[in-house]
Amino acid sequence: MPISKEQIRKIADGYTEAWCSRSGEKVASFFSENATSIINKGEPTIGRAAIAEAMGAFFVEVPDLVLYMDDLRCGGNLAIYFWTLEGTHSETGKFIRIPGWQNWVLADDLLITEADGGYDADEYDRQVQEGV
Repeated sequence: MPISKEQIRKIADGYTEAWCSRSGEKVASFFSENATSIINKGEPTIGRAAIAEAMGAFFVEVPDLVLYMDDLRCGGNLAIYFWTLEGTHSETGKFIRIPGWQNWVLADDLLITEADGGYDADEYDRQVQEGV
């Protein structure tokens, strides 16, 4: 059964809210049990539990994180989720604002099975030290 654009929009809206809740478990709930997540061509994080753990660590790094959905492109069971993250880095106290994206593959049960995305890591590191 094809996934509609409206269904994907609803998933993306909920995903954004989950990020803003700063709960790794809530973010991971949008992924299938054996999903794969890759950030900046790094090592894959495999499985909902591992994704929740990775997100939890990130929320420690940026405890006041807010995520905005900038755009969403979709067709069939594929989507590209464009986002901007804002928050204060916990160690340096510097405010950061980083845009990025995720390519999603969605299963018929409307869970993400594959997420591959990224952001400018050099700019992130610069902002962590210097701020926006």
